[in-house]
Amino acid sequence: MTRDELARKMDVAILRPESTGAEVRAGCRLGIAHRVKSVIVLPRWLDEAVEALRGNKVLPSVVIGFPFGGETASTKIASAKEAAKRGALELDMVLAIGALRDGRKDLVRDEIHGVVHAAKAVNPKALVKVILETCLLDDEQKKLGCELAESAGADFVKTSTGFGARGATVEDVRLLRATVSPHVGVKASGGIRDWVFARALIAAGADRIGCSDPATILVGAPK
Repeated sequence: MTRDELARKMDVAILRPESTGAEVRAGCRLGIAHRVKSVIVLPRWLDEAVEALRGNKVLPSVVIGFPFGGETASTKIASAKEAAKRGALELDMVLAIGALRDGRKDLVRDEIHGVVHAAKAVNPKALVKVILETCLLDDEQKKLGCELAESAGADFVKTSTGFGARGATVEDVRLLRATVSPHVGVKASGGIRDWVFARALIAAGADRIGCSDPATILVGAPK
């Protein structure tokens, strides 16, 4: 995989609570310079990202229910609708982690479906990625989360917020890839800081890589 090919699999995350508008704009410029797939921001900074990325191929993305997934379904759905109207082309939502662990399948599925429907009603091309936060789940719960996300129409499943006890692992990516159908993507996120690890995650089945420092990862990739 070449450096440019890797870059097009990368989402640059600017999600720290203390991030400023200036830092968001700088992150967008970094994403443009490296020709990544998307720049993902907190809802507060979505307008800044949409404007900074206007006219470029880098997509403006946003998080929903971040980082704990504890909001009500109606709140997440309203946030998704608003984000899509404001120009978000990809939405990374945290599912209801406690409800998943509690085995409340209908609640989890319906919430994801509501977010997917809300985003795609505004823009049919909008993509929704469902964050599982795998460090909080056992393998059966990870599989169930994947199955519910796919049945609800999600476009991707994603390992982590980057704010949990740990981020992506090769084993988790392999499990997620084996659970969802080929048309559902897998995004690895959290703790990815070099080319060697990124390459291992891609080999395990990751279609996207989430990171905060693309330059450090890309420098190791072949040209």
